[in-house]
Amino acid sequence: MSYKTVNPYTGETLKTFPDATDAEVAGAIDKAHNAFLSWKEKPIAERLALLQRVADGLRKEKKEIAKLLTIEMGKLYSEAQGEVELSAQIFEYYVKNAEELLKPEKLPVADPAEGQAILVCDPLGVLLAIEPWNFPYYQIARILAPQLAVGNTLLLKHASNVPQSAAAFERVVLEAGLPEGLLQNLYATRNQVETIINDPSVHGVALTGSEGAGSVIASQAGKALKKCTMELGGADAFVVLADAPLKETVRWAVFGRHWNGGQVCVSSKRMIIDAKIYDDFLSQYQEGVAALKAGDPFDETTTLAPLSSQQAADEVKDKVRQAVAHGATAIEVGPKVPSQGAFVQPTILTNVTPDNPAYYWEFFGPVSMLFKAKDEDDAVRIANDTPFGLGGSVFTARPEHGAEVAKRISTGMIFVNHPTMVKADLPFGGVRRSGFGRELIGLGLKEFANHKLIDIVDINAPF
Repeated sequence: MSYKTVNPYTGETLKTFPDATDAEVAGAIDKAHNAFLSWKEKPIAERLALLQRVADGLRKEKKEIAKLLTIEMGKLYSEAQGEVELSAQIFEYYVKNAEELLKPEKLPVADPAEGQAILVCDPLGVLLAIEPWNFPYYQIARILAPQLAVGNTLLLKHASNVPQSAAAFERVVLEAGLPEGLLQNLYATRNQVETIINDPSVHGVALTGSEGAGSVIASQAGKALKKCTMELGGADAFVVLADAPLKETVRWAVFGRHWNGGQVCVSSKRMIIDAKIYDDFLSQYQEGVAALKAGDPFDETTTLAPLSSQQAADEVKDKVRQAVAHGATAIEVGPKVPSQGAFVQPTILTNVTPDNPAYYWEFFGPVSMLFKAKDEDDAVRIANDTPFGLGGSVFTARPEHGAEVAKRISTGMIFVNHPTMVKADLPFGGVRRSGFGRELIGLGLKEFANHKLIDIVDINAPF
């Protein structure tokens, strides 16, 4: 898998790591299973107290561990610190809410002979998490916090370009006083991932990543009859109705497309603008994008980060070339980005028609597709004309009407007058090619739980 730290701003290879051996993988599975046997018996209040210590540890080391995100995948240092804080907030959400969310549920029964029916959530055991590089800490927190709360343990296979970030999170967990084996970072190979999924001690797999990776892992999990969740790509619609406050909407559009270098599954990739305001929006949007400053992600004045690697940048540029070859118009915006670093020139694509394959693509970088909608119904049609269904947004001066339009757009999450709310207390997940299952809140807490019925019946009940 070639686990190594390559600074995407300087291009320098800083550190390399060997793949895990088969013996290390087998040992980690055994260790995780043994840890599970004791962890699941620990009173939930004790489990949650330890989760609070993880949150405290993340905050204590925020500036230091945030640097690893900037070094390994190019995230702006200010955004990296925000990611650490968000990760701490996710742990605290479960500290505050998990015990109530996991309380046994008394079921209403139609016949007294059915007895007293109770639904409880038991942990499944060892889980495998396969996580991407764009939010190295947040992605771990999103799966780890709820699964530790319910009583499961986790094996982590992180992206190969963020090995130090993965190790740092594991270290914070251990230094918080959690028992060994609850979270283990493995520099696993693809073959070893399949071995882990097939191991009888492993009971589920959660993946955040590409469609291709999701298809492979979901197939392996299905063949092994293991529960899985998939959070895959997105091409979120940013719908702008004719009455939208343009200045504020454009400001959110620039942010929604370019935060984290545009490498966000829920960033605003397809901007669908009512024809009445399309020209004004395009003009103001170009001005907003042109004001972004590409540069050193540690420089507090930098507002546009490099992409995670030169390979990622080259792939985005190649996709733009293919879109143009099939008839799209590409408008490069703003000052030339630095020649040093894995930068992509901010680009606006127009005239992207359904016969152009780019119409259905996800551009994972600072590339915006703009579509002119004849009216509101046409905007909804374009928004739904996608294989994806992760997030999206609707902008309007009438929020209640915006909510009605949002109901018509098929997606897992949608926001009115905001590009996307990534918060500890909101669920996350999509439909169709964007995957299945949910993370965060009570939904994520119970994804890998045994929803067990306990029915207490009078021994003299009639047959």
